[in-house]
Amino acid sequence: MSRQYSRRSVLGRTAVVGAGLVLAAVPTVGLAQMLVYDPSNYAQNVLQAARALEQINNQVTGLQNQARMLLNQARNLASLPYSSQQTIQQSFQRTRQLLDQVQRISFDLDQIDRTFTRIYPQTYSGTTSSQQLASDAKERWQTSHAAFQDSLLVQAGVVQSLDTTRGETDTLVAASQAAVGALQVAQAGNQLIALLIRQLADLTAVLAAQARADSLSGARSSASQEQARAQLDRFLTTGQAYQAQPVRMFNP
Repeated sequence: MSRQYSRRSVLGRTAVVGAGLVLAAVPTVGLAQMLVYDPSNYAQNVLQAARALEQINNQVTGLQNQARMLLNQARNLASLPYSSQQTIQQSFQRTRQLLDQVQRISFDLDQIDRTFTRIYPQTYSGTTSSQQLASDAKERWQTSHAAFQDSLLVQAGVVQSLDTTRGETDTLVAASQAAVGALQVAQAGNQLIALLIRQLADLTAVLAAQARADSLSGARSSASQEQARAQLDRFLTTGQAYQAQPVRMFNP
């Protein structure tokens, strides 16, 4: 009887100790699980992830802005696809050729000095022959006639270039309005200024040619007055300035 009681007592104590160990282990596992899923820690992790995502978004935005800036710089550095330089140079050359082709007295300083002194003398000596006087008068008339012709040719050349000027102006204005960057706008403006300078050069050529004709006409008038004075002096001193010639009024 006493042995059975002792055995039951030992088994009971063993069960109590085992149950105590189990109960002691259960709170420990629950505490560990609560530390892993701590709401404050989770919220902090979410906040850090949000900040990291915001930084990434800012970096992406910065890269987009840099790419946009590079594209704008590329547009600003793009050259104008059209150039009127060759057309303007050709117009300059045509006008210059017209001025270089003037007859008799050209726009050359040395040639003007030599020819002008010979054709338009300041005075005629008393020994100058009538034949020389008549020859000089004819040459002066021919020179003035050619000068007015040259002036008309230059004017005609400038008028013919008006259509080209209008076409170039329209093209450059359209290119300026369709420009994608600052460089294209500047280049279109520079070419328009060059076109304006070319028009001023044409106007200068016209004025020069007309002034040349007027100057030669005035020099011709002055030389004719000197010639008339020389002929009058000869007539008054020698009486040989005019010689009567028989004139037949009607044919028999």
